[in-house]
Amino acid sequence: MKQFLVIDGKKCTGCRNCELACSVRNTGTFNPARSRIQILKDEINNRIMPVVCLQCDTALCAAACPTGAIVENSVGVLTVNDELCIGCTNCITACIYGGIAIDGATRKVIKCDLCGGEPACIAACEYNAIKLVDADVTGKRERMERLKPLMLEVGTIGRDA
Repeated sequence: MKQFLVIDGKKCTGCRNCELACSVRNTGTFNPARSRIQILKDEINNRIMPVVCLQCDTALCAAACPTGAIVENSVGVLTVNDELCIGCTNCITACIYGGIAIDGATRKVIKCDLCGGEPACIAACEYNAIKLVDADVTGKRERMERLKPLMLEVGTIGRDA
C-alpha cells in the first residue's frame, strides 16, 4: 500500500536531527541543505515548520517535469530518476507544499522517497514527531489533522476550515 510521512508540528522541536539523518542516508554527508526533509524556522515568531514531500495523489511535480524524471515506483512512492532530471526546477515551482528542492552539489532535484520504506528521519527523531502511515482514509485524515495547526498558524487557511 502507498505510504507517506506524517509530521506532528506540535512535537517537532526544530532540532534538525531528521535533516542530518536524511542527508547522511542519501548523500553520505552531514549537510542539512542536501536533506529531503527541511525544518523551516521563524525565530522571531517562534515558529517551526517541517516540510517534506506529501506523496500527493495528483502529483503536480510529476506533471510539470518535461523529462518524466518524477515517477511512482513499484510501491507507489514518487521518486526522482537522477539520470532523467535536468535540474530545470519546474517541479519545485509546481509543488505547492515546498516538498522538493534542488541539491546544490548535484544540481538535480531531490525529494523524499521514504528511504525504501524505512525513513532515516523517523529513526533520528527523538520526539516521535514523524511517522510513516498508509495512504488510506485514516492516514490522509491524520495528515490533515497534523497540517491544519501549522496552516492556521501561518495563515494559509481560515479558522473555520
